[in-house]
Amino acid sequence: MSERKNLCVLVALHPVDAVLAERLGTDEARHAVERHARRIERAVVMQGGQVLIDDAEQTVAAFERSDAAVHAASEALERIHGLPPLLGSKQTVRIGVHYGALEGAAGEPAGEGPAVARQLAHLAESGQALISGTAVMLLGGAARQLVGSQPLSGPVWTRIGIPVHAIGQRSGLVTSVPGATRLSSRLRLRHQQEVVFVEELRPVLLLGRELANDITIMDPRASRQHARIERRPEGFVLFDQSTNGSFVAIEGKPECFVRQEHMLLDGPGRLGCGFSTTEVERDLVFFDIV
Repeated sequence: MSERKNLCVLVALHPVDAVLAERLGTDEARHAVERHARRIERAVVMQGGQVLIDDAEQTVAAFERSDAAVHAASEALERIHGLPPLLGSKQTVRIGVHYGALEGAAGEPAGEGPAVARQLAHLAESGQALISGTAVMLLGGAARQLVGSQPLSGPVWTRIGIPVHAIGQRSGLVTSVPGATRLSSRLRLRHQQEVVFVEELRPVLLLGRELANDITIMDPRASRQHARIERRPEGFVLFDQSTNGSFVAIEGKPECFVRQEHMLLDGPGRLGCGFSTTEVERDLVFFDIV
C-alpha cells in the first residue's frame, strides 16, 4: 500500500501492562498481550480489513469502509472483554478509528488517517474504542447503532478540534431476533473441561487451531481458522471454512460431512474439526440446545 488513499484506519494499542508484568512475569504478560492481539487481528480479518502493523505493542489496520472498522473495533472489544482476568488484572487495550489519508507501505503507514487514529487510541480509556466524527459521518445504519449518539464533551475533546464518539460492544444492541427466542435459545458447547455458550451476548463463536479462537482445537487436522457457529433467527448455524472439513453427528441422525458449506445444528450432537465424530478424540466438541 504505497500510494496515498483515503481509508478508515484502526489503531489498537496493547502494550505490556507494568502491573501485570510484575505479577505474572514478563514472558506470561507478553503472552497475554499476544492473546489480545490475535483477537484484534481476527476481528479485523473477519470484517475485511488489511493488517498493516501487528506487533507486541500495537495493531494497525485499514478498511475501505468505516462500517467495517466500527464492527471490527466493537467485536475486538467484545472478545477481549470476555477473557478472564489474570490474577485479578486485565491487559490494557485502547482503540482509535479515523477516516483520512493513508500513505506508505504496510509496516510503515503514515498520513492523517493513522495519525489521528493513534491520537484517539492514546486518549481512550482502558477497554475503550473512540472514533472521529469524520468517520461517523460515513457510517450506515447498523454500524451507526454501535456509536454513541452524542460526541464526548470536555476540555480534552474541545482541544482536538473534531467531534469524538465512543464505540460500544455489539452485545449491548437490541437484535432483530424475536424476544422469546432471545430469552430461551442458547447453544451449549463442551470441549474438554471448557463449557461455552452461543447466545444473545455471544452470537458468534470461532473454532480452530489458533489460540485466538473461542474454542482451540489442538488436533493437527483442524485448520487455524476452522469454522464458526452463528446464532441466527433460524437457529444455530455451523459455517465450515477449513481444508479438511467438519464432521457433525446430530443425535438420531447419520454423521454429516461439511466442507466450505453450512449446516443447521438443530439438536444435541458432536462435532469433529477435521476428523470423524466416531473417533475417540480429546478434541471432540459436544453441543446441545438449552
